[in-house]
Amino acid sequence: MWSRMILVMVVSVLVFTSCKTKRKIAMPSPDTPTEISAANAASIKTFEMNNLDFHTFSGRAKAKIEMGKNLHDVTLNVRIERNKAIWLSVTAILGVEVARILITPDSVKILNKFQGEYIAKPFSYIYNYTNRGVTFTTLQDLLMANVSSNLLRTENVQVASATDEFIVVGIKEQLSYQYRINKENRPFNFVLQEVGGTHNLEAFYGDYAKTVGYNFPRNLALNIVGEEVSLKVQLGYNRVAFNENIEMPFSVSSRYKVIN
Repeated sequence: MWSRMILVMVVSVLVFTSCKTKRKIAMPSPDTPTEISAANAASIKTFEMNNLDFHTFSGRAKAKIEMGKNLHDVTLNVRIERNKAIWLSVTAILGVEVARILITPDSVKILNKFQGEYIAKPFSYIYNYTNRGVTFTTLQDLLMANVSSNLLRTENVQVASATDEFIVVGIKEQLSYQYRINKENRPFNFVLQEVGGTHNLEAFYGDYAKTVGYNFPRNLALNIVGEEVSLKVQLGYNRVAFNENIEMPFSVSSRYKVIN
């Protein structure tokens, strides 16, 4: 049970094309000129300037993970060394750690401590299932509620302004995306899908609060609904810290069974 849940939680976030969307993104028309207007370029620069510029991040969150009809309450510890590694520790009832996950730009490793199993794959493994536009940085930006500079670096992008939000839609390397951004230039909704496909990942950010100058959302929800899997993850952070020294312990003893 834990092995399947852990795999689905991690791989579904990375490999979002295993899921089926419930709605379409309003994408730019093919007839739309590809040249970025000065106003759009200025808005995009503003959004990027409001991204969190950090060296390390650590946070602890109460999490609800719903997979199909199964609901699990866990504690999730998240540590990020910017552009180098994402470390996750999942603790279940009575404070027992059931899983440890280490993601780098080169690899994905999952230690299922509950069932004594270990999985190690190159990051490129996800390209068997999805577009190469999904990168380590894409995942890092998703967790930190940053707009993805990699996605925004495209001529196929538009910015619209409403009363209380901005909407950014674009296409990059056969990935279409939509950001909804509040008046503090921080995203509160993000959708990513393959062009021409029906698969997506959707993230919601809420309860923004400033911690040592960093405007970070204390609530994060990920919704992934597909034909073969239904996954919802809700995180409520009760502790966050930036630019502190962090450790990412990850050792595998000989008692663990290697899963291919």
